[in-house]
Amino acid sequence: MTDKKKVEVNIVGRNFTVVGNESEEYIKGIAAFVDEKIKEVSSKNEKLNDLMATILATFNMADEYYRTYKELENLKMEVKEPMENYDGLIKELETSKIRIKELEEECNIYKNELLEAKRNHESVNKSVTKYEQAIYLKENELKQNQKTIKDLQDKLYQNQMELIQTKKELDEVVKDLDKNNSIFNKEEL
Repeated sequence: MTDKKKVEVNIVGRNFTVVGNESEEYIKGIAAFVDEKIKEVSSKNEKLNDLMATILATFNMADEYYRTYKELENLKMEVKEPMENYDGLIKELETSKIRIKELEEECNIYKNELLEAKRNHESVNKSVTKYEQAIYLKENELKQNQKTIKDLQDKLYQNQMELIQTKKELDEVVKDLDKNNSIFNKEEL
């Protein structure tokens, strides 16, 4: 149960006791507002007595209240649809959060796979570099061996040429020897 407060206020020079649940400051603020509105109407038309000024001020405040009330109703109508969709939006948000979490987990998996692939790639690159160096060394060795083979082929060719030359010379010597033998054999006879 709330405590009712009695507050003394002054409106258009008259004292009133207002009983309400609100704070004294709030009640005095309302009274000041009403007093100001009545004085505003009175200042625009000095022929009005206090009752007429009060009625016109009340009418003006009722007009402001009515317009404000209508505006509030329109705002409530504008807010109604989004508020009705609020639960759906909350569910959609929760679903989106779950999906984001799933995508983050999937992203982490791909990130780990990418890191592993990067490590494998680096390992393969090291192996490729190692094999390229080995190939380079083997190619140099092959070139040296090819040069050695060519040198040996050249030497073999020279030796064959010398052999042919020596064979010719030997054939000539044998012919000469045969000739000389045949001459000696004829002389002995």
